[in-house]
Amino acid sequence: MIIRPATAADVDAAVTTLSMAFADYPFTRHTIAADDHAGRLARSQRLFLTRIGLPHGRVWVSDHAEAVAAWTTPDAADLGRVFADVAPELAELAGDRAEIAAESEAALAPFRPTGPAWFLGTVGVRPGNQGRGLGRAVIQPGLDAAEADGVQAYLETSTERNVELYRKLGFEVVGEVELPRGGPKTWAMRRGC
Repeated sequence: MIIRPATAADVDAAVTTLSMAFADYPFTRHTIAADDHAGRLARSQRLFLTRIGLPHGRVWVSDHAEAVAAWTTPDAADLGRVFADVAPELAELAGDRAEIAAESEAALAPFRPTGPAWFLGTVGVRPGNQGRGLGRAVIQPGLDAAEADGVQAYLETSTERNVELYRKLGFEVVGEVELPRGGPKTWAMRRGC
């Protein structure tokens, strides 16, 4: 299996993979409107990849982008400004769930690292390829880079099954949050420092 840095040419396949992987994901079901949910989800993944992951972070893919992992990195200049710039688009994609999405982000904020960290913003494997080690393989380069930088790696997951996968990668749960307005339980997890 080949794992390599993604390029702009991988975006369409990566969006397809992430959209399939997140189709029924509890967090996105709670924070992105139900009307045209699949379209909104795909556009939000494309936004993250093209405006944040590729230009200001690192993205790795497997062959044919059947697995994708996108990270923000501590050396990204003005990442706060970048997120502020895309916030209106993210709110539009959230639709009638925009207020809930904002409340969910606020509920998770206390667990996020305040110092330098690699943040695993999105990761997914096409459903037919899950369970073959592809997820671990596309995540590993980010973990190696965080370790080499001497900083934490951080992620959030709303699926208990994923908690065990991430524990096997060295992450520890630092917070469990019941998201507002009947949202799913979400685990904040850190690895390193």
